[in-house]
Amino acid sequence: MNTPHLTAALDLANRSVPVLPLRAGKVPFGNCPACRDNACGGRPNMKNPGPCDCLRPCHAWAAATTDPATLTGRPWATAWAQAQAVAYHPGGAGLTVVDLDDHDAVTWARATLPATRVVATTRGEHWLYWGVMPSANRVRPGVDVKAAMSYARWLGPGTGTMTALPDVVRGLVVKEETTSPGGGVVSSPPDRAAWEHRVATGCRHTERYVRTGLERGLALVRARRESGAGSQAFGVAQFIARQHADCPGPCGLDILGQQLITTAVSVGVPKPYAARAVTNGLAGAA
Repeated sequence: MNTPHLTAALDLANRSVPVLPLRAGKVPFGNCPACRDNACGGRPNMKNPGPCDCLRPCHAWAAATTDPATLTGRPWATAWAQAQAVAYHPGGAGLTVVDLDDHDAVTWARATLPATRVVATTRGEHWLYWGVMPSANRVRPGVDVKAAMSYARWLGPGTGTMTALPDVVRGLVVKEETTSPGGGVVSSPPDRAAWEHRVATGCRHTERYVRTGLERGLALVRARRESGAGSQAFGVAQFIARQHADCPGPCGLDILGQQLITTAVSVGVPKPYAARAVTNGLAGAA
C-alpha cells in the first residue's frame, strides 16, 4: 500500500529525480546491520567505493534511486511506513540547491545571486540552479550548498524559472580551511597595490580608478578574518574582471590578481585555495 510520501517519491522518480525516505528529524534511515560502520565498503558511488548489495535504503544520499521496483519493493516498505518526509539527490538530478536557512541568508541571496526557481522552507528558502558542483555546509552564515554527494528535502516544485548554475555560487565552495593568523601576519600586502598604468597600456581606465576599486576590494577581503575570505576574493576578482571586459587590453589583471591572492593569504587562506579562487573569478567574468 502506497503512503503519501511514497506516492510523491514515485512521481519524482518518474521525472528522473533520485529519491529516498527520511525518518523523524529529517534525516536518512540508518544503515542496516550488514553495512553499519561502513562494513560493506560503501555503495559504488560513495567516497570510498566498494561492493554493497544491500536492498534497504542505506548510505543516505547514495541510496537515492529512480527505480520504481526498488522504491516499492519489500525491503523499503518499512522505511516508507515510518517516513516523515521525502528527500532527493540534487546532483543526481543535475541540480544544485542553495539552502538559505534564515531571513538574513535570504536577504543576502536576493541581493547577490541570479534569480532562479525558489522553494519555500520552514525557516528560509531553497534556490535551485541547473548544474552540479561540490556540496559544502556553512559557506557563509545560514547558507549551505547541496548538489553532489548530498540530499535535500522535497518541499514542492517551487516558483520561478530555473537558471544555469552561476559562477558566484561555484565560488562559495572554495575550500579555504582558514586559520586566523596569530600575532603578525606573513606576506602582509603593502598599503597600496603595485598596479601601474604604464604596464597596462590598453586599459581604458585611469590609474586612480583602478587603484581605488582594488583597494576597496582588498579591504573587503581583509575584513573576512574569521571565514569567507576565499569566497570574497573570488567575488572581488570577478567584479574587477567585469570592469575591464570592454578594454582592448592588456589591463594588468594578473598583477591585480596577485595582490588579491596575497591579501587572502594574509588573513589565513591557504595560498593554493586563494589562487584558485582569484583565477576562477578573473576567468568567470570573461
